[in-house]
Amino acid sequence: MKVNILLLICVVSGILVACEGGQLRKCFYEKTCPSAEDIVRDVTWNHVSSNPRLPAKLLRMHFHDCFVRGCDGSILLNSTANNTAEKAAVPNLSLSGFDVIDDIKEKLEQKCPGVVSCADILALAARDSVSFQYNKSMWEVLTGRRDGTISLVREALINIPAPFFNFTQLKQSFARKNLTVHDLVVLSGGHTIGVGGCPSFSNRLYNFTGKGDQDPSLNATYAELLKTKCRSLKDNTTFVEMDPGSARNFDSSYYNVVKQHKGLFQSDAVLLTNKGASNIVAELEDLNKFFTEFAQSMKRMGAVEVLTGTSGQIRKKCWAVNSS
Repeated sequence: MKVNILLLICVVSGILVACEGGQLRKCFYEKTCPSAEDIVRDVTWNHVSSNPRLPAKLLRMHFHDCFVRGCDGSILLNSTANNTAEKAAVPNLSLSGFDVIDDIKEKLEQKCPGVVSCADILALAARDSVSFQYNKSMWEVLTGRRDGTISLVREALINIPAPFFNFTQLKQSFARKNLTVHDLVVLSGGHTIGVGGCPSFSNRLYNFTGKGDQDPSLNATYAELLKTKCRSLKDNTTFVEMDPGSARNFDSSYYNVVKQHKGLFQSDAVLLTNKGASNIVAELEDLNKFFTEFAQSMKRMGAVEVLTGTSGQIRKKCWAVNSS
């Protein structure tokens, strides 16, 4: 009876879900690997329980994956003798958590060989890592992605939004992925967890316009505090919380930080330079509103340029393309 009820839920859900993201759908693995999503969650939660920094890392990895060739797991591929992969791009050098994805993949290959894609594993693990704090799924992840076979360092440099982007550049970057200004502001809320390296923002402290000046839009008191952490433009080893005092709590406090002109990156600060975006920042200070909107924007981002059906492949190892 329980199995029949689950099947009914999946069928009904499949009818109700809009056809965004090609053939992504609920319960994609219900017949081919029924325990797939449970395995991803259990392994992810086990890792997060001993490493609370993982949610920010896996969320960022998923974001960087989707902005280059879509959510196809290309960020997971290693460089080879003949190709330098996305991992080697400057924005990705600080990524970590690849071992978690490999651990999940190994468990799934033992249970259901050749069935669950690395792209789906990353999308689910990003969600599940953030969800650990609340002991429930914080957003819905439709599945059915297949894995890409191409990963190019230059494409990461071109497509991943930079922390020093102005509002127009950010808007254009998101628009290329069919994501709106609303999605831009909502997904920026991911900065409520994690840290940023000094090179990503220290120009705002010491050389904003190339004249040894400070970014006037940055809260002066906060800037002085940051200078005690990042002592010069040459500091490339220090990391600072993006959401001071709440960097391990997935909540809406990021938006309050931004409103106080304490956003760490220029890309945070510029959300206040556009009236529409600034209004959204104010709305998202409400925790329930943020959770609702973040869930919807993550669903849209997770469907960007996905490979489905017979496109791509199901990689046996997430770090390497299957040999023919």
